[in-house]
Amino acid sequence: MSANRQLAGIGYGLLAYVIWGFFPLYFRQLGQLSPFDILTNRTAWAFVFVALLLTLRQRWGALGALFSQPRHLVRLSVAAILLGANWLGFLWAVDQRQVVAASLGYFLTPLVNVLLALLVLKEKLNRWEWLAIALAIAGVGNELVTLGNVPWIALFLAGTFGSYGLLRKQVPVDAISGLALETAVMLPIGLAYAAWQAQHGHTVFALNDGYTAALLIGSGILTAVPLMAFAAATQRLDLATVGMLMYINPTMQFLTAIFLFDEPLQPARLLSFGFIWLGLLAFSWSMWHKVRGGR
Repeated sequence: MSANRQLAGIGYGLLAYVIWGFFPLYFRQLGQLSPFDILTNRTAWAFVFVALLLTLRQRWGALGALFSQPRHLVRLSVAAILLGANWLGFLWAVDQRQVVAASLGYFLTPLVNVLLALLVLKEKLNRWEWLAIALAIAGVGNELVTLGNVPWIALFLAGTFGSYGLLRKQVPVDAISGLALETAVMLPIGLAYAAWQAQHGHTVFALNDGYTAALLIGSGILTAVPLMAFAAATQRLDLATVGMLMYINPTMQFLTAIFLFDEPLQPARLLSFGFIWLGLLAFSWSMWHKVRGGR
């Protein structure tokens, strides 16, 4: 792999994960709107943006080819529902000032992926991956024992995004075509919600305020851009390097919640993060050795 190609891959990866890491700050600016209103706008404007991209690149044929493969179409449709649920859960967490819990969920996601590989794909795990799962379970168990509740939003975000990733990897389609179909699946639900709200006198596509309109339209663009950057990064980097960059997003969310949003971080929850971080170290070590041909 050439140094320039690897450097470009790191640049694309940083762009993707930094944009995702700024999402809590971005969507907090839309705090006057309900999470479902934001989700509806985000879905609609993302669809418009990727449709324009597909038109400019003359790539509608790649999307149309999916309709001749019903199995892929069903998987992408289910993936779209999981992705929409994940977006809604994240927006709810931002609205309810639970970004710390959301960051915990995204830290958990790689470990959920390992668990899904075991349960669904019947893959064999090495000792480091078993250790990673055990530490993740310890972190969740600590939340239950010391805080007296299950970290539902963290588990929901990790579960939906992990399951989305599992389905998405089983469909050979590029990021933009995939996102076009996913938003097309979500769009009727959002439009039905907007129509229902309109009957009750509430306008979901609130574009009369220029600042709010720009943020809502921008949310669609910011949905597609990091996905394109991520796809470009994975084409240029090995799995281990992509895996290391993956932690930028939840780390930025965690720091944003603590230092900018002033969300509380109980010592007991910090211990949960400690277990998860150790699990991620074990997972990263395993991934590094797999890429290098070791076990």
